[in-house]
Order: sequence, then C-alpha cells, then structure tokens
Amino acid sequence: MLPAAVCSALPAAQGAPGEEGFPALVRRLQAERPAFAKRQQDLLAARYDLAERPAVGAAMSRGKALQDGVRVRLPAGLTWERLAALSPEVVRERGLWPAGFLPLPHPHHESGGMVFPASLITETRQQTDRDLTRFDLDFDLPDRFLPEFPAAIYLTTRPDLGDVSQGKVVTHANYTALFKDLLNPKQLEGLRLLVTPFPQQQFNATEDRRSLKASLGVACFDCHANGHTNGATHTVGDIRPNERRHRIDTPTLRGVNIQRLFGSQRALKTIEDFTEFEQRAAYFDGIPADAARKGVNVLERGSQVHAMAEFQALLDFPPAPKLDLFGRLAAARASEGELRGQGVFFGKGRCATCHVPPYYTDNLMHNLKVERFFKEVTVNGRTASADGPIKTFPLRGIKDSPPYLHDGRLLTLEDSVEFFNLVLELNLSAQEKQDLTAFLKAL
Repeated sequence: MLPAAVCSALPAAQGAPGEEGFPALVRRLQAERPAFAKRQQDLLAARYDLAERPAVGAAMSRGKALQDGVRVRLPAGLTWERLAALSPEVVRERGLWPAGFLPLPHPHHESGGMVFPASLITETRQQTDRDLTRFDLDFDLPDRFLPEFPAAIYLTTRPDLGDVSQGKVVTHANYTALFKDLLNPKQLEGLRLLVTPFPQQQFNATEDRRSLKASLGVACFDCHANGHTNGATHTVGDIRPNERRHRIDTPTLRGVNIQRLFGSQRALKTIEDFTEFEQRAAYFDGIPADAARKGVNVLERGSQVHAMAEFQALLDFPPAPKLDLFGRLAAARASEGELRGQGVFFGKGRCATCHVPPYYTDNLMHNLKVERFFKEVTVNGRTASADGPIKTFPLRGIKDSPPYLHDGRLLTLEDSVEFFNLVLELNLSAQEKQDLTAFLKAL
C-alpha cells in the first residue's frame, strides 16, 4: 500500500465531476496490485520451469548466458515425442496443448500498457532522474530470460568498431558524448529524438496516469534500449475487445534497414511510417482522444521523422563469424552439430520457407493457425484464440533477443524449436532438435 502521507500529498483530480480522484486511484490500484502480481507469477510458474540454468558455451554479444533447455511444462504423463505423434484434432479434443504455448497475457492484461524491466527503470532513474515505475503493477518475467542489458550497438557505417556502446545505456544524458564522433549532425539529431521522452498513455502529466509523479513520458529507446530491446512489454492498440489484444514483446531495432513491414498489424511499410505512427497512436493505445488530452507529440516528417529513421537504419545485426557472405555456415568455421542443424533448417525443418538467408526473413506475414491445437479459453484476462498472420522476424542475431514469438511466450530457443516442431508437424528427432538449436545460436 502507498503510505498515507504520500497519498495526502498527491494532487486532487481535475477531471469532470464524479471522476475518481488521483489519490483514490493510487490507493485502489496499489491495493489490487499484490493479487494481480500473484496471479501472473502463479501462471508463469505453472507454465514454465523458471530455474536458473545457463547454457554451456552459448552467450549473447556482450557475454550474458542464454538459458538452456525446454522450459514449457508438458501435461502430466506426456513426452514431447508422444505429443508430436498426435494430430492437432486429438491434441485439441484431449486438452493436451501445453499451456506455455498459449498466448501469454500481459502482467495485468485488463489494465495493459507499457511495463519496463527493473534494470531499465534503475538505470534511467540514475542517469536522467526519470522514474518509469508503475504504481499499479510490475514487470513479470525474470531477468535471466531477457536480453542482456545494456545491449551492444553495431553500426552499419562503422563495422570496424564492433560494439560502440562502451557498455553504457544510451540516454539523453550521454548520447552526445558517445556518438558525436561517429554520426553526422542529422543522424545525431535523430538519435536525440529517439532518447527524448514524450507523453504516453501511462506516463504523462494527466491524473489518470500510472506513475506517481507527473511524467515527461517515454522515449523510443526506453523499450528499444540501445537500439535493441530490453524485453519491455505492452498490449497492441489496434485490437478490441481488450481480452483479444496481444501482448507485445518489444522487437529489436537491429536490421530494420532490411525490413519492410512494421506495426503490430504490419500495416506500415517504412520505418518512417512506424516512427511517426508510434507517437501518434501506439503510445496512446490507438485512442485519439487520449492522445490529444495527454499531450501527443506530433513529429514533423521532414526534419524529425526522417532523421530518426536514418539513425535507426544504421543499427546492424551482431557479427556472425561462422556465416559466409550468403548467410550460410562456412564449413571450416562451424561445428558438426551446427552443420547438421543447418541441414535441418533448410530441409526437414522447413524453416527456410519463411526465414530466407542472408537475413533469415522473407518480409511477409504467415498464419500458423495454432488455434487448431486448442479450444478457446480466457486466462488472466487474455482470451487465447487465433493469432492471425504474424510477421517473419529476421533470425540474424536471434540468440540476443529472448523471449521469442511476438508475445514472448517462448522463453528459450529450445522452446521455440519444440513449438514449431508441433505447429508445423515436422516430427523432428531429439538429435535434430538439438542440432537445429545449435544452428540458430550461430546466426
């Protein structure tokens, strides 16, 4: 509960008569917070093995260990081999689809909105004195299943430098010192705007916000930290009713220069479109009235959006020293298991149907029709039903971007392999799954 002294110091609401005042809103949501947090943690514990189990010999670009193994829990008495031998119809009728393969709810799906990991909140507070803490809920996934923080930064214009992050999180407090000698003035201005906070649905100066103090807002790089991702989550603004809205796992911005589809429904065709749309609509859950009331930041296309997009286009994938110029493994640099995994990827696994080298995307949408494996059910405010078409994200550097799938329901690469083995009805052997995972880690 919020201390009474703090509540008494909060300003009274200035909305229409009869509206809940801000102190009352804080007290109510703080009182509800523990129950919703427990609900979500109970769900995660039931769906996944959340133990600390780092992979041997596999790490992200700056050294953070990947978590090893399949973490999705199976129904009692089942094995992955037995489950894969069943038809989708049988799995559906018997209720055997693993709960961890259902859509993952937002930490508080009924409320939704941007939620940040503790690492980002702490660093942002220290550097900029901004507080991205929500008084009504916390981020849910353990740090071990998130991308490393701070993430490495690779520039297409200076591949000779490797990681240019200097081990720091880029904010408006340090971006000039870090990049003044690497970028031209236009690119530097684009970066400035990407680290500048602007009003957002939960972080703003109105009194239905979810921060205790009136907030300047959220910066693009609060979610896409260092031009990558920190695992921050949200709910899409373009689906209704609320229980049908998807949780979003923040995608990396690495390699956006080769992508052609943007936005949660992929209706935007350029990174400029998405940059402009994000602050006009996505920041405010697609509610124009809220955007106007809370202080929407309307970017100017020529002098601002273009500069922001130009910097984003410089963000490169991490080095993959085992790949040749065509995105395939160079035999002399790869292990036998990785080479076998490449064979599965381009053969029996059918992965390359959508994930085409060298960047391992086809820039298209595909409908996996996962709903054929389960009956519609509502869990923690999220109705698990058809996801519809989803974007083929690039697999280059995929080991740096856990958790996986558009809503983060797959915690490890091993989970992802098991998921697609079932969904695509591949009947991969245990060895083929292991080899395929090794190949993915080499990308």
